[in-house]
Amino acid sequence: MANGEFHDGDDAAALLAFVRARRTVAAQAEADLLASAVAWAAMHSTDALDVAAVTVFGAQDAATIAGEGAPLVAEFSVLEFAAALGLSTDAGRIYLGDAVELAHRLPNLYGRVQALDLPAWKARRIAKSTADLPMEGAAYVDAHLHAVAHKVSIAQLDRTVEEARVTYDPAEAKARWEAAFEKRHFDIESQQVSFDGTVDVHGTLDLADALDLEDAVARRARELGQLGLDVPVDIRRSIAVGDLARRQLSLELNTGEPDDRQRKRPRQVVLHVHVSEAALGTTGGDDLHLARVEETRSFVSAEQVKTWCANSDTQVVVKPVIDLHGHVHVDAYETPDRLRERQVLLQHSCVFPWCRKPARRCDCDHIDPAARGGPTCDCNIAPLCRRHHRAKTHTRWRYDKLDDTTFAWQTPNGLLFKRDHIGTTELT
Repeated sequence: MANGEFHDGDDAAALLAFVRARRTVAAQAEADLLASAVAWAAMHSTDALDVAAVTVFGAQDAATIAGEGAPLVAEFSVLEFAAALGLSTDAGRIYLGDAVELAHRLPNLYGRVQALDLPAWKARRIAKSTADLPMEGAAYVDAHLHAVAHKVSIAQLDRTVEEARVTYDPAEAKARWEAAFEKRHFDIESQQVSFDGTVDVHGTLDLADALDLEDAVARRARELGQLGLDVPVDIRRSIAVGDLARRQLSLELNTGEPDDRQRKRPRQVVLHVHVSEAALGTTGGDDLHLARVEETRSFVSAEQVKTWCANSDTQVVVKPVIDLHGHVHVDAYETPDRLRERQVLLQHSCVFPWCRKPARRCDCDHIDPAARGGPTCDCNIAPLCRRHHRAKTHTRWRYDKLDDTTFAWQTPNGLLFKRDHIGTTELT
């Protein structure tokens, strides 16, 4: 074993020694990263909002990233640190907040991480739980957990945090109890569509509502069977839920002609579907074609899309195909719809490093600002989400467009990144 490598011929003891050594290296690296985050926050801290950068709309503000008493940091400083970690801005903000929470409000736990006595992931898990506690509550958790945090369960960690909340923030504890007591939700996972065009639905309902829903679904499923739908009852129940969504919610579901109050509402769902030319041909054969549904960031079969469009309640609007090999240029600052749509189809998301916000919800940014003569055309327009658009406008973040889908970014401190259709790559 040499230079950090091991081979099949190494004996068991040597391999275990290698594993233990690498665990120590990894723990030290995690501790160093947390310490670096604390130092970065100190470099960019601000005592209060009134001494931060200008706080008018569009300019940099001070950001609260940890609990009460922890320092505020300059808003856009988070972006560069996140990029250096290879994280999205949101994930980087969470990491920076965990580090600041540990260093300023949980110093004993933070000390154990730096001494390599406590895994960084477990310390960060505690920091996430204490961020909304008052100072006294965080001190209580730090005092009671720092000596045993390495061996207690996550459940015990959470109980200690709740004890601190009840003791030092009883009003919040009561509000949380009431919210948990009435915790009801109904979720339709439309962003996680399967290949066959189905999604998961789950929820927590009031008992009376649940019994009414069960009665309505069961009755409609029976009616579908009586109408000749020869499929298993579970499938009929799933279809019955769709019928409920398109009929009035009076539970008076029957097989007769519905009156005006029971008539189905038109299905109004806007989908941006991308299919191959072959998928648009005639049906039949054994070929299987894919369709990308922009709203779900996933694939379904082209046959499933045809089924949706063939539904009698569905309104289909066909828009012309956009040639992505062309070039659009206008003599105005405003970005026309045809130029915006081309960039949405080319980029799919915000082109900032590691950002995945859908391009359809982004701003159209002039890479070379229009105030300096930058044109409004394909070669100078790219989608940026509002946060990263502001950062590019008000700080020293800069980028260039290398080709239709490739961008080179430079951070205020000179880090270089390439963003293309594959993802983000750090450049040296």
